[in-house]
Amino acid sequence: MGQPVVVTEKPTARPGVWRFETNRVLTGMAHERYHRGTEITGDRPPDELARRIFAHGNADEVHVYGNVVTVTLARGHGPDGLREIIEGLYTYYREGVTPAIP
Repeated sequence: MGQPVVVTEKPTARPGVWRFETNRVLTGMAHERYHRGTEITGDRPPDELARRIFAHGNADEVHVYGNVVTVTLARGHGPDGLREIIEGLYTYYREGVTPAIP
């Protein structure tokens, strides 16, 4: 259950920086920038997305603006798995997860 996010993945002209374009606006007109090792306290979609990307372990910085997520990769890492994290942002019930009972 949830709303799948369609993601187009592209490398940028800067080595180690990847751009992900989504079919959903995540921030409106605000820029949101997150750095590895800095606590993310918000509960908005870009906050949760940044937490998930950093938990994956291959990013140093995440920038979200509108429907674009730009990730600066950690040295020696590739973008493997990032598209799937973004696509699953609004998917709540996954295989093996017991649904919450109100």
